Amino acid sequence: MSDNKKIHKFSLNDRNIVLDINSGDVHVVDDIVYDMLDFYEKYTKEEILDKLSSKYSKRDLEEAYEEISELKKEGMLFSDEIDMGNIKYNEQNVVKALCLHVAHDCNLRCKYCFASQGDFKGERLLMPLKVGRKALEFISINSGKRKNLEVDFFGGEPLMNFDVVKELVSYGRILEKKYNKNFRFTITTNGVLLDEDKMDFINENMSNVVLSLDGRKKINDYMRKTVNGQGSYDIIVPKMKKMVEKRKDKDYYIRGTFTKYNKDFSEDIMEYYNLGFKKVSMEPVVASPKEDYALMEEDLEEVLREYEKFSKEYIDIKKKDKDFMFFHFMIDLNQGPCIIKRTVGCGAGSEYMAVTPEGDLYPCHQFVGNEDFKMGNVFTGIENTTIRDEFKKANVLTKEECSGCWARYYCSGGCHANAYNFNKDIKKPYKIGCEMEKKRIECAISILANM
Repeated sequence: MSDNKKIHKFSLNDRNIVLDINSGDVHVVDDIVYDMLDFYEKYTKEEILDKLSSKYSKRDLEEAYEEISELKKEGMLFSDEIDMGNIKYNEQNVVKALCLHVAHDCNLRCKYCFASQGDFKGERLLMPLKVGRKALEFISINSGKRKNLEVDFFGGEPLMNFDVVKELVSYGRILEKKYNKNFRFTITTNGVLLDEDKMDFINENMSNVVLSLDGRKKINDYMRKTVNGQGSYDIIVPKMKKMVEKRKDKDYYIRGTFTKYNKDFSEDIMEYYNLGFKKVSMEPVVASPKEDYALMEEDLEEVLREYEKFSKEYIDIKKKDKDFMFFHFMIDLNQGPCIIKRTVGCGAGSEYMAVTPEGDLYPCHQFVGNEDFKMGNVFTGIENTTIRDEFKKANVLTKEECSGCWARYYCSGGCHANAYNFNKDIKKPYKIGCEMEKKRIECAISILANM
């Protein structure tokens, strides 16, 4: 693996890969080009050919040098830093997505829960219908000319307040006509309360559903226990299988969390696949070092090896089953979002906010409960504009650690909440998360290079 300020190169899954950081161009190259790139911008042509003459023929070296030179001339290698000037991001303060906490309560007691087992370190509450309606009105009014809006029903466990969820979907359809909007509703659930009626409503009305399961039974049941201390696997897996079967071709994700206790998380991903789940995600736990399940820097080497190991298995699976999708190995090499979006990331605190059962607004679901980040209320609007301005300015151009990182235009600076929780500064990225994200990006690119 090698870096300079303009390119990043690595070898993985039998491919030599070179990423031009600023243009986003990705090249699969042979050994001679791969080796020559270490010297290309530091030495003259004659010096480079001399350095590599014991390993390659002069003719091959000449051809490799010309190939690199042509790519550079076309702006596909060693391209210059993107001139962002004074980045203008969301000047109109358009809100395009809300996370509605319809339930600050939960029927599971997961050990690693950032929401403090559903109550977000406060009272156990359900969102009243009038608050939810006001939230939908808030995003309709504050979304400017944007037509497509996202609303995720979240908790705690949103199925504990499902009547309100249904009422809000109906109200959203009314607001669509009034404001010329299109609501894309999603729901995140642990699946305990799923039944035929709920499945049918969700499948008819939700563009996506996220189902929480941590993989193997012993792993899931150790971390995701019911209120009475029993494991949840046998309760939820049959319901999730039926749910996915009924959804047919509509989007869903089975989402898990891995901890220090299952650093062999590829086994849990394979559990999903063997259960018939084709769209899956497995997220690293983010927890205080005081917790026995927390991932620490000394775990990184093993975790990164596991990503590489699974990337090899994933290639084999994808060649036989193109429908299998692991969220963290999906990557868009066709530039994807615009450069501003790739610079600022998720939009938390500006384009995206979370709404509590009382109607309070926070930058995202992971800041809920921290009064220092309360931005306002759906009934009164944004009152603390300072928080919004701070989040708008938090991007890869203002984060010192991001400025020299090859992955900056893929990860967009990482998670603000993780940065704050570990460093008390949304502009100082969470180091462990950065290293895992970089490895996931390398794996994802190497997978495409093999397909």
